[in-house]
Amino acid sequence: MAKKAVAEKPIEVAPQATSVKTAPVQKKQTKPSWEIKDRVYVLKNEFAPLTFTLKSRNVYYFDEEQGYEREIKYTTNQKTPFVDEFKGDGRLAHIVFKDGTLFVPKQKQVLQKLLSLYHPLRNKAYFEFDATVEAVEELDVLELQIEALNIAHKMDIDQAEAIMRAEIGSQVVNMSSKEVKRDLIVFSRNNPSLFLELANDENINIRNIGIKAVEQNIIKLSNDQRTFTWASNGRKLITVPFDENPYSALASYFKTDDGIEVYQTVEKRLK
Repeated sequence: MAKKAVAEKPIEVAPQATSVKTAPVQKKQTKPSWEIKDRVYVLKNEFAPLTFTLKSRNVYYFDEEQGYEREIKYTTNQKTPFVDEFKGDGRLAHIVFKDGTLFVPKQKQVLQKLLSLYHPLRNKAYFEFDATVEAVEELDVLELQIEALNIAHKMDIDQAEAIMRAEIGSQVVNMSSKEVKRDLIVFSRNNPSLFLELANDENINIRNIGIKAVEQNIIKLSNDQRTFTWASNGRKLITVPFDENPYSALASYFKTDDGIEVYQTVEKRLK
């Protein structure tokens, strides 16, 4: 008998993992969102009469994306300040500041965007008031005042006198120590930046010695403020460079090899 053919079993193959390449997802660049809110605009000091009308026609904004200047107008019946986007005629309106300020409610988005984004006098004639920014700036000033007041309070009388001489000149001669200290503290509070600049000026005390030497007729400054000499014998010490403060020049001279001996002599005579 013929043998029956036995069917061969198919060879099973394990499924192979296939990798599918996907294009990287590109994130869309989003522009900063425009916040819908009430806004307040404030005129700068030189532009603050009782009423001030800001120019709202024949005004142009350079559009960097478009690459050309676009005319802007404030109207009450258009949804954009750009004239080339108007639909029909625009009803012009005035932009009026009263007592230096202009409140624009959130419903007037065209006016807000014109003032906050496009008007060429933004941050020149007026600025948008931001309570957060104002608070940060005020805090910076207060911290600067605290730093200046602390330094002024601890400062010795000689340096205090030197700083006040730089601020008010020879009036210091007729002031008591307490008056000098009082005026120093007031100065540090009212002008902390300048006070700290003077307090950190390594030449301020040297300048003060030079001024006192002239006041006490140890050194003489010529009438044209160009030459320092010994008052006792008229011997010339230095010629002041053109356009330089004479006492700054004298302080620089005191720090030279020749000037250090003069400085030491002056200090001894002042004592």
